[in-house]
Amino acid sequence: MTDTNDKIETATVHVPDPRKESLIEYPSQFPIKVMGVKADGFVHAITQIAERFDPAFDATTVELRDSKAGNYLGVTITVTATSREQLDDLYRALSAHPMVKVVL
Repeated sequence: MTDTNDKIETATVHVPDPRKESLIEYPSQFPIKVMGVKADGFVHAITQIAERFDPAFDATTVELRDSKAGNYLGVTITVTATSREQLDDLYRALSAHPMVKVVL
């Protein structure tokens, strides 16, 4: 039998949402590798997207790497990341481009 005056205490536990936490300190230089079919205009398209999200983007820092067979091109861009939202939007824009196969 329980006494109606007994109180049950509950503890509130804060469970962090891993989708909202970030290990990145902002602002920081953040490299992104974009891979696609080696075609005219591919690198230019990637740098234009980068410039939309990072007005200070320096296209001279772009690194290029051909695939073994030479059919694909890896493009590494380094942007100044200012927020998780900026990076998420940049990844979405890059991934949506028709010339892009993979964004890492």
